[in-house]
Amino acid sequence: MDEEEEEEVTDLKLQLFHNTVREHIIFLLLIILLYFSSYVVVSRFRRRDRDDLYSNDEDEVLVYRISFWLCTFTLAVAEGAAMLLPVSIASNEVLLLYPNSYYVKWLNSSLIQGLWNHVFLFSNLSLFIFLPFVYLFSESTGFVGYKKGILPRVYETFTVFMLMAVIVLVLTAVLSAVFGIEKLQFFWFLNLGSVHLPFLYSCVSFLGVMLMLICTPYGFVRLFGVVNQVLVRPMLLRDVNEEFSAFYMEEASVKRKLAHIELHNVSISDAANGGRLGNGIGLGRGRTFFPQPLLRQSQAHLYQRKAMASDVGELNDRLRELDSERKELDKLRKSSTFQRTFVYPLAMLLLLFCTGVTILLVVQNTLELLIGIKALPLSTRQFTLGISSLSKLGPFGAGLEVCLIFYLGATSVVGFYSMPFMRNVCPKRRQTSLPQLMLNCGFMLVLSSALPLLSRIIGITNFDLLGDFGAIEWLGNFQIVLLYNLVFGTTTALCLANKFTATVRRELRARLVENYVLFTNYMSFIN
Repeated sequence: MDEEEEEEVTDLKLQLFHNTVREHIIFLLLIILLYFSSYVVVSRFRRRDRDDLYSNDEDEVLVYRISFWLCTFTLAVAEGAAMLLPVSIASNEVLLLYPNSYYVKWLNSSLIQGLWNHVFLFSNLSLFIFLPFVYLFSESTGFVGYKKGILPRVYETFTVFMLMAVIVLVLTAVLSAVFGIEKLQFFWFLNLGSVHLPFLYSCVSFLGVMLMLICTPYGFVRLFGVVNQVLVRPMLLRDVNEEFSAFYMEEASVKRKLAHIELHNVSISDAANGGRLGNGIGLGRGRTFFPQPLLRQSQAHLYQRKAMASDVGELNDRLRELDSERKELDKLRKSSTFQRTFVYPLAMLLLLFCTGVTILLVVQNTLELLIGIKALPLSTRQFTLGISSLSKLGPFGAGLEVCLIFYLGATSVVGFYSMPFMRNVCPKRRQTSLPQLMLNCGFMLVLSSALPLLSRIIGITNFDLLGDFGAIEWLGNFQIVLLYNLVFGTTTALCLANKFTATVRRELRARLVENYVLFTNYMSFIN
């Protein structure tokens, strides 16, 4: 019996060891995949014509490479944070559909729990260590008195980073004492990992959720405009070929007018120079007297040139408008009938469907919170995959939740970069500097880390937030969660109403103004 028990214990230890090794291999493969996709994205936006990339100084090249690698890693963590809820929901449904399948034995609760814990850990490292260190490292020059090299820059970066870390941690301890999370004691730094760092991350997550409260309703509206620009709209009662020919002929006419004006300017300048040289009367000492008719003629030439310059400006503006319109018509001509007739209406209907379902879910979640049926997003209990479906519609409902989560992420990003204060920070292809890359990667990490919280707060899914994500203190505040749902639903409905009624309101305003002018004219005529 003792030997059998020892064998069972040994088998359990071996199984636990193999499960741990398998999980770490899966995590490593996921990190490599996410890092590769992030590398492709960052390489698409980074600027390649700067001295820091093609510098003769090896130290500058090394600093740039380290900064680029850490920015790429931060974006990979952001992608992982955005994928947490969809992967978890899909894993639960797969285990429900195939509970005894050999090919999904590796998919278990321990793997998903570890994934949440790793993303939480790397999010903290990226936000509070990697990105600040990279920025200070790229801006450092080394202490005065040291030789030029990489080590003096590392010393300076480490010193400044430690000073900033002490300041931030002291402020975090003071805030935690103010909010009553922990009393400020002499040995407060002993609770650094258990109290202060989670509190700091909860503050950052709260800021991210507040930022998404502003960006997401605006992104719902902006996404319709983005789809309208990218996809080809249907051609209803339009002859595109005829319009293209008309624009092409008008463009050729404008070009001929510009060429004629340029030729006329050259002839005027030649005539003016010839008259000035041939008809002047020499007075000695390099001076020349021009008779009054020649002066009037030169003034007339000057006025004529100014008039032609204004005409040239108007013609150039019209030429640019014609060129953009002709390109748009050319895009319409080259698009297929299926793309014009089905893709654009289907995309618009899909956006309307996702937006409508999101608003209905927010309303339902708000009512359930008021009645007391729905629990708060705060969750610290252990979750086991494959027991029951979290959606009343089964796999279809789970798939719809996954699509809505991705839709929320897309709308938040579109709305965030459509804000007026983000126009100078928005990344551009092949034109984004290294500090802008750092800033954008930080913003993406904050938004992605807040996406699971947003989805859980507004009731998109009932999947519990695992790991330290579910232990964030403010998620258990009923007033904050309820007020967030009310504000989110109200602002989204108002933004959509403003978007779809803007044309009607403009037309009504124009008609009212027109009727008011007619009425005032009529009354003045009677009087």
